[in-house]
Amino acid sequence: MEQFDTKEYWARLFSALPLPKSEIKNWVSTNVAPFKELMSYYKCAMMEVETKFRVLSEELSLEYDRNPIETIKTRLKSVESIGDKLSNLNLPITVQSIEQNLNDVAGVRVICGFPSDIYTLADAFLRQDDITLIARKDYIENPKENGYRSLHLIVEIPIFLHDEKKHMRVEVQFRTISMDWWASLEHKIRYKKDVTVTDGIAAELRECAEAAATLDKKMESIQKRIYDKTD
Repeated sequence: MEQFDTKEYWARLFSALPLPKSEIKNWVSTNVAPFKELMSYYKCAMMEVETKFRVLSEELSLEYDRNPIETIKTRLKSVESIGDKLSNLNLPITVQSIEQNLNDVAGVRVICGFPSDIYTLADAFLRQDDITLIARKDYIENPKENGYRSLHLIVEIPIFLHDEKKHMRVEVQFRTISMDWWASLEHKIRYKKDVTVTDGIAAELRECAEAAATLDKKMESIQKRIYDKTD
């Protein structure tokens, strides 16, 4: 596949500076067919993962008389985000490089009611014989410094095309409702244009994350007591 060969391009690439949007768009126009094809494969992989969780949700809702999944969200990384990430990692911006080096182009987020639902669903998902676990990061047991909580899985899943089978990587994030609420608002606050997040604000955001985690534990405790009495 052709790449830019100008000195300016390579100097910018290897100095790990983000590419201008105009240059990224130029790359896409030059390589549009293979890029669109790869993105369609990632989209198919997301659909496969989403379907698996909808099946699990249906089964578990019959077994436990409630639905452990509140919401399922999917997203594909934008062209600009892909280009910036490869550039920042000092990697070539090619379709092959995207597939080999990026694990989060396709993302599926599963929002659950309670923390225990997260681990139940993750374990059931990983037991399926066509799912290969590539990496696991548990930010619930070990939250990030800013307070972020979520269970992240990088998995590989096959997609079946008309003439071949391809294995694609998908990032799966598991959060409770409160984890997702906090992460969404924290991101909006922290990355708002022309706003500096001071140490004091960062500390308050961490306090909110702790409060959300405490609320999760409290709500799950209440739910368990009610179910125990019902049983």
